[in-house]
Amino acid sequence: MIRKEGYDLKGNWFLKLVELPTKVASVFPFLIGTIYAVHRFGQLNITNLILMFVAMICLDMATTALNNYMDYKLAIKTHGFNYEQHNAIVKFNLKENTVRWVIGSLVTIAIVLGLVLFIRTDLVVLLLGMVSFFFAAIYTWGPFPISRTPLGELISGTVMGGIITFISVYIHVFDFNLIEFVWQSGKLTVGLNIYELLGILFIALPLMTGISNIMLANNTCDMEDDFENRRFTLPLVIGKRNALLLFAILYGLGYGAVLLAVLVGWLPLTCLAVMVTLFPVRRNVIKFFELQSKKETFVTSVQNFVTISGVYVISMLVGVLFE
Repeated sequence: MIRKEGYDLKGNWFLKLVELPTKVASVFPFLIGTIYAVHRFGQLNITNLILMFVAMICLDMATTALNNYMDYKLAIKTHGFNYEQHNAIVKFNLKENTVRWVIGSLVTIAIVLGLVLFIRTDLVVLLLGMVSFFFAAIYTWGPFPISRTPLGELISGTVMGGIITFISVYIHVFDFNLIEFVWQSGKLTVGLNIYELLGILFIALPLMTGISNIMLANNTCDMEDDFENRRFTLPLVIGKRNALLLFAILYGLGYGAVLLAVLVGWLPLTCLAVMVTLFPVRRNVIKFFELQSKKETFVTSVQNFVTISGVYVISMLVGVLFE
């Protein structure tokens, strides 16, 4: 998850608990999927858009609050920047019942709105929504939390960057037969529009790799603390050198996906503007290679994600407007 400091005002415990500014990691995939639905299919369903946005933000906030709660409960090292200053429960001396109530309320809102969205669309939204809820729950909760394993980067990138982008497209075009279920004579047949599904995958890849890199940078900075707290994250398994190499490779995959999507015709030509972000992103990668610090250089991964995604959204939107 994205970590951010700067909540010093009294009464901001909720904003700190759910780390509201970090929800940008969900908003960008949502925007890209929505604009792509307009660009590729000429469809925009405002009611479905609003339902999904609120449900998505509530689930994201609940996941972050649960993450902070489980970090608080399972922490072995109970002093230092990551515990006393970062965790809202410690910083604001929150009661556990209050935290559990916040998590439960957010999850309830997300479930209710998700069910309404399912009723308005089809089974695909329900299934993907259930998958999202499942991974949100086991990310930091249960006997084997994903955040304490080498799978954190893969799962967060896939769910937040991939599934959110796909659902953001699908809620507008659910009747376009991208995925089709046919029950006939006791047989279930699933039809997939491979070409269009591949298109959605490629337009989602820059978001998936960017979000994975935020997690990777976070875990690389926290290697010592994670080792003490028995969090066997990806950098601890593959080593810092390989983690940094993967950090650079993932950005390359994202840029390659945009270029291919433009060449194939899935994205408008204006999206080539994303390539301009290579220069600031490269500078930040070099900076992170030189020093892996939560206080000083972790923010470069967030800056890279916002830079790439921001230009991505604007360039796609410009392409739609010119169309």
